[in-house]
Amino acid sequence: MCGIAGFSGSGDAGVLRKMTDAIRHRGPDDDGLWQDEKRRVFLGFRRLAIIDLAGGHQPMFTADGALGVVFNGEIYNHAELRAELQAKGHVFQTDHSDTEVLLHGWREWGERLNERLNGMWAFVIFDRSQNRLFASRDRFGKKPFYYFQRGQDFVFASELSALVQHPAVPRNISPLALKKYFAYGYIPAPRSIYENVWKLPGGHSLTFDLTTRELKTWRWWEFVIESNASFQLASKDDRKLEACATLCEEIRDTLERAVKRRLMSDVPLGIFLSGGIDSSAVAALAAKNVPRGELNTFSIGFNEASFDESSFAKLVADKLGTRHHHETLDLDKSLGLLPDIVSRLDEPLGDSSLLPTFLLSRFTRQHVTVALGGDGGDELFAGYDPMKALRKAELYAKLVPRPVHEAIRLVAARLPVSHANVSLDFKIKRTLRGLSYPPPLWNPVWMGALEPREIGELFREPADIEEIYSEAIEAWDRCQQPNVVDRALQFWTNLYLQDDILAKVDRASMMNSLEARSPFLDLEMVDLARRIPWQLKLRNGQTKWILKKALAPLLPREIIERPKKGFGMPIGRWLRAGRFDFDTTPTAPWLASSFVDRQLAEHQRGRADHRLFLWSYWLLAEWMKR
Repeated sequence: MCGIAGFSGSGDAGVLRKMTDAIRHRGPDDDGLWQDEKRRVFLGFRRLAIIDLAGGHQPMFTADGALGVVFNGEIYNHAELRAELQAKGHVFQTDHSDTEVLLHGWREWGERLNERLNGMWAFVIFDRSQNRLFASRDRFGKKPFYYFQRGQDFVFASELSALVQHPAVPRNISPLALKKYFAYGYIPAPRSIYENVWKLPGGHSLTFDLTTRELKTWRWWEFVIESNASFQLASKDDRKLEACATLCEEIRDTLERAVKRRLMSDVPLGIFLSGGIDSSAVAALAAKNVPRGELNTFSIGFNEASFDESSFAKLVADKLGTRHHHETLDLDKSLGLLPDIVSRLDEPLGDSSLLPTFLLSRFTRQHVTVALGGDGGDELFAGYDPMKALRKAELYAKLVPRPVHEAIRLVAARLPVSHANVSLDFKIKRTLRGLSYPPPLWNPVWMGALEPREIGELFREPADIEEIYSEAIEAWDRCQQPNVVDRALQFWTNLYLQDDILAKVDRASMMNSLEARSPFLDLEMVDLARRIPWQLKLRNGQTKWILKKALAPLLPREIIERPKKGFGMPIGRWLRAGRFDFDTTPTAPWLASSFVDRQLAEHQRGRADHRLFLWSYWLLAEWMKR
């Protein structure tokens, strides 16, 4: 796990040093700077040493100097690839570095190298013979990659904070990116917060020709649901039930192989253990492959019951016999850390679980350098609460006339406001809000800080729905399955997972120089999950039905049957109590301060719950102060 940066065109070694210094937190163990003055190529690297501690220095070059690479991530099948390449005659210089596999893999397979990799990555290869730079990002975008290109200049980095150290990179805030930020709660790829600065989306590659100065990007992989009819179930059909048992066994075995791959490390390793089904499953399968009592698990708890689930983590740890580490925190005292955390974000991210994820990562890093977590399980197996509403929402949208719907929304708006974690009134109001719009917008409107009408008010102009929600509409339309559940899963997996969940975990963990790994996003696991019909994921109103069936032999019944609980913070209560230093002065010239004033006043008087917008606005203001 590392940070990479570099450029071609204007700039010098001093600029490269500034870029790598800006991401020192991503790699405090080592650094490397390299330049080719003749071709104007500069490559920089910060290392968090995980694999081949002695031989993994970067930038790394082949023995003949024809190929060089800077690489952030882990390739979990690197040993198998190395053996295959050696059989083809490739001679390696390092003992077991996964970085060197990329160099020889590029020489052997070229742009098809990506398809053979099982892991998480963002890397850039400098190919002297072709006189070009080739960049790739892993399938789900677990490792970040930003870039800028104009004229002779091409600049790239793991984080915006490094990218903008290059004098050619602009820092002009994009109005459209801000609209998307308030619409989604994050800025979906390929856009970033800055005009003409881009994220390379997950499953995409990029080339920059050093002769013509032309840049090309393309999609090399996409998460596509292809439901397999042979997995279908009929409750009274013995043969189908036997098939279900076989599928459950396949899920367990596949996930165990994914976990085992991610136990690969030359440094201490542990498991994030929240007490939810996904992290508990990862811990249970890791425990099968580590001597009893030697597996480290980590959890944090809070002194407010509505936001604490540490008792479930302890239940799992006790059953598995792990070396469990737990820390109980005072939520209100933790609030004081937010300004510093936000100032270290490379772009705004409106997910309030950023704070507890940071706290868990900080605590975990005191003991280990690598941690496995359960990210991806909700997206692959329909684990989010909005999934339960989809089928009913579809029926509601067909049967309830718009005037009646608006009347129901007005009645629901009068429900008393609760600031408990994912309260009932919050769910009802959010569901009705989403149903005011077409189905492709349901999921982002349910989750976003503002709905289209409110975005128009904030920006003082009508909201262009097709432009603002273009990514959500595309994800919905590109789904090859006709049902709303699979279409929603394409949204959650292609957008929310990449640009919210994985971005949050990457930033929170790397701020603490901790590597986070996600077994559910293993290539083999994903290929299995995408072929399982939605009826086995969401069954009789129960989310993750087939996953829970598969994991029942491994986990306590209390874990399997407990409702989902997010890793949240009492943002609503804090805002109402005035715990934030809240300035409603517009953070950008396009925003209407009167809208912000009204939202804050209604929230503080208890007339409405505007926690998501107010949190997102406060975070944006804090981010811009730097």
